[in-house]
Amino acid sequence: MQPKLTLVGAGPGDGELITLKGVRTLRQADVILYDDLANASLLEFAPEHALKMYVGKRAGKASFSQDEINTLIVRLAQEHGHVVRLKGGDPYVFGRGFEEFAYARQYGICCEVVPGVSSSIGVPASQGIPVTSRGVSESFWVITGTTRNGELSDDLRLAVQSKATVIVLMGLSKVSEICALYCQAGRGHLPMAVVQNGTRADEHCVLGQVWNMPQLLAEQGVGAPAVLIIGEVVTLHPSYLAECLRNVSMAY
Repeated sequence: MQPKLTLVGAGPGDGELITLKGVRTLRQADVILYDDLANASLLEFAPEHALKMYVGKRAGKASFSQDEINTLIVRLAQEHGHVVRLKGGDPYVFGRGFEEFAYARQYGICCEVVPGVSSSIGVPASQGIPVTSRGVSESFWVITGTTRNGELSDDLRLAVQSKATVIVLMGLSKVSEICALYCQAGRGHLPMAVVQNGTRADEHCVLGQVWNMPQLLAEQGVGAPAVLIIGEVVTLHPSYLAECLRNVSMAY
């Protein structure tokens, strides 16, 4: 029995957005450790003998710590063989995948990575929003909404000054602070979209502008997980103009 770890990107939520290589890897698993954001339907690809264990982390809820997950990966690989770590989106985009990879490798465990569709691209696309478009946006930033110390990333302060599309992951709890940064910079009228449960059947998109987005989210009861999209590309959403006009009429 050869201990092995494979990090597999499960995609942004829709179970069909995993890669063929990801499916093939699941079929070879002895153990699957899966995250909160990985579609549970993907477990159907696992062999009958495979041990399946939920190790998801969600803000405000009890869960495994990262150190506990790292230790678990090594122990289960040594005891069972091939551990597949199924992670939402892409393992290397704010997924702490490299920490798990590096920890397992310290113990002589063979490691591999199967990339996944990142929610930073897949979720906007699912709503008809391109992260770049000729004449509208020539680049995009992908930024975490909350750093290790619980504060806003310094990169957000730089991004506010950019014409690029800004995608914020894990930023819903900081949305008021993020929008305030834009408003303070005189950019409160930038188009903005917030997509909850992106690519899933219960996907919900809120369209507006930076200045009124916190109010719209509160009124509609939007919760995590959600992706924040800020920039002129949001106007390319087929319902953007109609939604903005509706929001203005409701305000008066």
